[in-house]
Amino acid sequence: MLEAPSSTRVSFRDALRFWTKLGFINFGGPTAQIAILHEEVVERRCWVSEDRFLHALNFCMLLPGPEAQQLATYIGWLLHGTWGGIAAGALFVIPSMVILFVLSAIYAQYGAVPWVETVFHGVQPAVVAIVAAALLRISRRALRHPVHAVLAAAAFASLFMFRVPFPFVIAAALAIGFLGARARPDIFQAPNHGAKSNDASTTGPLLERAEDAPPPAARFLKVLGVFLLFWLVPFLALHTWRGPEDVLVREAIFFTQAALITFGGAYAVLPYVAQQAVQTFGWLTPEDMIVGLGLAETTPGPLIMVLQFVGFFAGWNHARDLGWMGAAAGALTATYFTFLPCFAFIFLFAPWMERIRRMTTLSGALSAVTAAVVGVMLNLALWFAGQVFFTPTGPDLPAIFFSAIAFVGIWRWSWSIPAVLLAAVAFSMAAKAVFQ
Repeated sequence: MLEAPSSTRVSFRDALRFWTKLGFINFGGPTAQIAILHEEVVERRCWVSEDRFLHALNFCMLLPGPEAQQLATYIGWLLHGTWGGIAAGALFVIPSMVILFVLSAIYAQYGAVPWVETVFHGVQPAVVAIVAAALLRISRRALRHPVHAVLAAAAFASLFMFRVPFPFVIAAALAIGFLGARARPDIFQAPNHGAKSNDASTTGPLLERAEDAPPPAARFLKVLGVFLLFWLVPFLALHTWRGPEDVLVREAIFFTQAALITFGGAYAVLPYVAQQAVQTFGWLTPEDMIVGLGLAETTPGPLIMVLQFVGFFAGWNHARDLGWMGAAAGALTATYFTFLPCFAFIFLFAPWMERIRRMTTLSGALSAVTAAVVGVMLNLALWFAGQVFFTPTGPDLPAIFFSAIAFVGIWRWSWSIPAVLLAAVAFSMAAKAVFQ
């Protein structure tokens, strides 16, 4: 793979130490993670200039996948080439992998124990509030024109009323944005797109400017071949080991598909994952899915790590002949096939970063997808609310009450997500003691 310009003033050991630290402190979702990255690599360490950081962020937002993890991968690539990108991207998620696996195992083994069940049940109304607050935040940024509101409404109606498959909704939004950017670029333009670079003023140790001219096409084909090999070999191994209809083989295909359509962030793909994993494959229950999202919110790493939770329970419930190894294999399969495309996109397109970022049609497609994500998230919020607030015996009034309070706190007073989740557990245990 083509090596990016690297610096003699940022040692790989120092960078590795920082990427390891980042893996344990990157709580709070993509906005908080990007803010942490900016503070550390731009303001404190001066590894990257402000302009280059913003350009890299704009570039990563054009790609499917978790933008914060891909931004870290890209910065690692800039500093130390291929191995720097691998280290930065992998260490961004490895701590979360380990922590989430432990939490998944506890939930799987002890979820039926009354007090443990109460703890995890308490997370669910908080998750509804978190999703609702995220929906409002994204809508304020995405719905900048009446056309965007129409796209959001159409995406919601397509999913909620007409059961259109999620990939078709995203594909339609991409097509509308692509065509709209050509006809009306004043409407279809992503925020912060097209900012001019001033890398000549960079204070970081990085070389002043990456090459604007793209490398030879042979390099692209070589990198593409490497990643196709990295996908094909594990897939064929699973296929040979377990057979074509096994849950692990289905996971490999499904999570690869999910990774390729995660334009707009994790919340965009969650309804698709929930629908397929819960209703189509039966890998886990709706309640499990909501708990998984709550656990992913409380651990470091990107929110898309909830797919590891789904993979864990797919293996736990459908590869029982392997015991705990089935759950571990399911979790690893989900994580590997989710994040492999994220690395591929960075290593394939990073040398073309400047050109790709300046393509207004891609920016327009992104703005349309972001608008559609608002409708997708509304569908997700209503699905979650229906599962949490209504039981076979009627509405769950304590859950509705706490969710309303949590939403106001998150939206109005910026309560932290971990604090809200801890409060939800305490409230659930108190409510159980009072009403029993």
